[in-house]
Amino acid sequence: MKSLVFAVALTAVAFATSAAQASCVKAGGESTMLTEDLAKFMAKAALNNSIKNNGFKPSGQISLTCKPAPLGTHCVARQRACQ
Repeated sequence: MKSLVFAVALTAVAFATSAAQASCVKAGGESTMLTEDLAKFMAKAALNNSIKNNGFKPSGQISLTCKPAPLGTHCVARQRACQ
């Protein structure tokens, strides 16, 4: 009987954890600009707008990657966001 109660409790914790994770997303913003600094700034601004427009709150560090583009630099900013 104790093992059945433990299994039910463990299942409840698993569902609660997956429900909490389901309310979070990986938000992103991107930008292509002439300079790398401006591309980084605008990608972060696009990320913040994406998070705020969907009613989420940022959680954790911002991941920022930049690559050369045909006309300047292309940057992508990503961050976890939760409701």
